[in-house]
Amino acid sequence: MTSTVPNAVEHTDEQQPPITMFGPDFPYAYDDYLAHPAGLGQIPATRHGTEVAVIGGGLSGMVAAYELMKMGLRPVVYEADRIGGRLRTVGFDGCDPSLTAEMGAMRFPPSSTALQHYIDLVGLTTRPFPNPLAEVTPSTVVDLKGESHYAETLDDLPQVYRDVADAWGRCLEEGADFADMNRALRERDVPRIREIWAKLVEKLDNQTFYGFLCDSEAFKSFRHREIFGQVGFGTGGWDTDFPNSILEILRVVYTEADDHHRGIVGGSQQLPLRLWEREPEKIVHWPYGTSLRTLHVDGEPRPAVTRLHRTAGNRITVTDAHGDIRTYEAAVFTAQSWMLLSKIACDDSLFPIDHWTAIERTHYMESSKLFVPVDRPFWLDKDERTGRDVMSMTLTDRMTRGTYLLDDGPDRPAVICLSYTWCDDSLKWLPLSANERMEVMLKSLGEIYPDVDIRKHVIGSPVTVSWENEPYFMGAFKANLPGHYRYQRRLFTHFMQEELPADKRGIFLAGDDISWTAGWAEGAVQTALNAVWGVMHHFGGETDPTNPGPGDVYDEIAPVELPED
Repeated sequence: MTSTVPNAVEHTDEQQPPITMFGPDFPYAYDDYLAHPAGLGQIPATRHGTEVAVIGGGLSGMVAAYELMKMGLRPVVYEADRIGGRLRTVGFDGCDPSLTAEMGAMRFPPSSTALQHYIDLVGLTTRPFPNPLAEVTPSTVVDLKGESHYAETLDDLPQVYRDVADAWGRCLEEGADFADMNRALRERDVPRIREIWAKLVEKLDNQTFYGFLCDSEAFKSFRHREIFGQVGFGTGGWDTDFPNSILEILRVVYTEADDHHRGIVGGSQQLPLRLWEREPEKIVHWPYGTSLRTLHVDGEPRPAVTRLHRTAGNRITVTDAHGDIRTYEAAVFTAQSWMLLSKIACDDSLFPIDHWTAIERTHYMESSKLFVPVDRPFWLDKDERTGRDVMSMTLTDRMTRGTYLLDDGPDRPAVICLSYTWCDDSLKWLPLSANERMEVMLKSLGEIYPDVDIRKHVIGSPVTVSWENEPYFMGAFKANLPGHYRYQRRLFTHFMQEELPADKRGIFLAGDDISWTAGWAEGAVQTALNAVWGVMHHFGGETDPTNPGPGDVYDEIAPVELPED
């Protein structure tokens, strides 16, 4: 197992195919939809060439624009910052261009099968990501309360960590039917998935992650809960998620989203950038050689959107930062949803009032990272006294929390993510500059590794991000609080507009914070495909009968609907 605290059911990739990360809320096989030779659908020839606004040039926007272009529509992409969104890869000034840092998404589970479709489509490759105790990770150090433990496998840690691992497995099984749901997802047994999940949503929507642990006999020990929060499972400590809805956590563990991670070689931002440049082999209306880039003046997206409002004929009118005003019959909004409350002047008539409430109630997590380039992966050197690696992937309760070691081989320059933190731990870094952050981090790591001079290996200036301070993001990703299930359902199902009044149709919400699996690129892809189906339907198009889209099967697999009264 790769997890620090393993899941309740062990498996190998050879024994079973990976779960498609549709999750329990909307059990639709997006990977099958994408792979079908009939394609995603078609629109009437009379609508070919019609412009559709796509607001936001992150992964969701690029997927939506790419697929709409293939159908014969003309996407007009608006982007306030840079193509990529939270897939942001940066270099280090003055260093080898091959040295990069993933400021946003950096690790992707095999269960993200719709995402993998696009990774394969644009010719990118992946490799295992060095998470705590992963097979590819040479060693891990867990440092809590001033005491460090060196481990190459979970068995190398003290017994209490194995007790915590066992407690998490029992907690999941007793409180959330883990093995049964995991099996149903693997077998794509939709009736069974819906049966289990309906009961859990009704039972657990008002429960926090921490409350779920406390209700389990397996976690009656505060010490076990504390260790679990600081060390966690899969990618490390999850105590920053303790106030969030337990339903959010169950989606992650059911779909194995926190296991077997892989990174994209060369950086994740290549994916949306390559979709922008890609010339599809199968395309309707447009000549061969057409790409999103060639459909835009000077090969660049339109600038930031500053106003959205409705005009005659239920059109969507978009004003951009250059003062240009354009009107569309349909638009896809993939940017961070709070932008609709702050940076963009919006008419109330854009969405039903209960959707506005859901947008306002969306809860976002903070997140910070800092990376430094180093001359070589010196952490692979052996301590002469102990025979151990001189430095390891590190989980700690100190300021750094998670430190990741990233290399391309023993004789090449490498990168250290000195710190990756969330929520309150992220806010502690907010007032500090990149260099100030690095100094505090080096001090913390120096207390764990007193004989290692990290500084002497640093060959360039640090790069850092605090997503809560990014003007077009204001947070890392959505994470529902207890009681937020109804809000998320409204946002996710917004692509189904038949029941909406005519003056509320035509604009479609997408993006990872609209999905049930926020914080994972898979959710960005899934909601983009929902929006593509919605736009197609809006223009009178349809899918091939042999390849029904998410809207075609909606009535059979719609998310559980909780009562409002």
